[in-house]
Amino acid sequence: MDLNDVADAVSLMILGGFLLAGFAADVLGRRMHVPRVTLLLLLGFLAGPSGWHLVPDEITQWFSFATLLALSIIGFHLGERFLGKRLRTTGKPVAFVSLAEVAGSAAGVFLLLWAFGVPIPLALLLAAVAPATDPAATMDVASGIGSKGPLTDTLLGVVAIDDAWGVMLFSLLTVIASSMVSPEASANVASWVVLGHGLWEIVGGLLLGIAVGLPMAMLTGRIKSGELTIVETLGFVLLCSGLAIYFELSYVMACMAMGATVSNVAHHHHRPFHAIEEVEQPFLIVFFVLAGFQFQLHQLVNVGWIGLGYIVARVIGKFIGAYLGAKAAGAPPVVRRHVGFCLLPQAGVALGLALMVSQRYPEMGEKVLTTIVGTTFVFELVGPVVTRWQLMVSGEAHESTSRTEVQSTS
Repeated sequence: MDLNDVADAVSLMILGGFLLAGFAADVLGRRMHVPRVTLLLLLGFLAGPSGWHLVPDEITQWFSFATLLALSIIGFHLGERFLGKRLRTTGKPVAFVSLAEVAGSAAGVFLLLWAFGVPIPLALLLAAVAPATDPAATMDVASGIGSKGPLTDTLLGVVAIDDAWGVMLFSLLTVIASSMVSPEASANVASWVVLGHGLWEIVGGLLLGIAVGLPMAMLTGRIKSGELTIVETLGFVLLCSGLAIYFELSYVMACMAMGATVSNVAHHHHRPFHAIEEVEQPFLIVFFVLAGFQFQLHQLVNVGWIGLGYIVARVIGKFIGAYLGAKAAGAPPVVRRHVGFCLLPQAGVALGLALMVSQRYPEMGEKVLTTIVGTTFVFELVGPVVTRWQLMVSGEAHESTSRTEVQSTS
């Protein structure tokens, strides 16, 4: 057997191990009352360089592609579910809560760090990353315990769109931070290119999603009336995501816009998007295991007091912002009390924004990246547990309902 055959055999065994680990984590999580996401992240961490090093380092090359696949599918599903036909009933609370919690988390991080003597540009850059959440983990937790109700609807609607607000706020705050680091840059029109690019990333992604979603709505589900096939669905999702990345647009927003467009236009579908629900689990399992594989213990140790302040301020900001937003929208008390604490998971988007900061601002970027990587590990481990707890306390969880049954009724 030559080296290529050996490498292929090892890759297949690792992939099979990941999927079996996902099955085991799902069963174990139900019995231990721990989210599957947390168990998969821990498993990836233990199997990675900071743990027992059971998996070759080359596997990290899968992470980027696994992230694209998982978040594209999640974006498409959330777009159909909460930006589609349900928008009429969930639109107001989702809009108010998402805007308020994004502003609250950014303001909380900036004010606390600034009060403790962190330089204003560094505090602004960390505040710019704080609003980002993890829709994949949040949705996985909610579906895993069969959660249904106004809190769940609002929560999943918020995580579907709050990264869009977060990216726009990130673009604005980084421009302000840049002008403070280099005062002469404030008079330079080029510095505002960052803000323009951030806005175009969102708006362009929405336009692309609509452009691809219209023909998808007309063409799919025609082989058997009212149903989508997995080939059609994945084909359009991957095409839309790939086009967005090629044109430097937000692929998550593009897939969300495509899902919403199909949901509102394709009236011949009786159970839209059931096909994507049948195949998303393997992608999510690989994504979560590889996410845990990425984290290294020394990054958590190096966080320091700035990282601790970031964690505390982000939690407080999320809760207060979400509470005020829900109250302003007239949302039910169960939404006001619990939605803020359900928004703690933070992963891919935050890491991507932190990486952009490290590239654009080398003098502060390393500190930002180290802080975000370390705190993301905390939020990804603890956040899903808190989200699950809040959904259970709210009375909306039906843990005996299987994941498949929940998805088939959504």
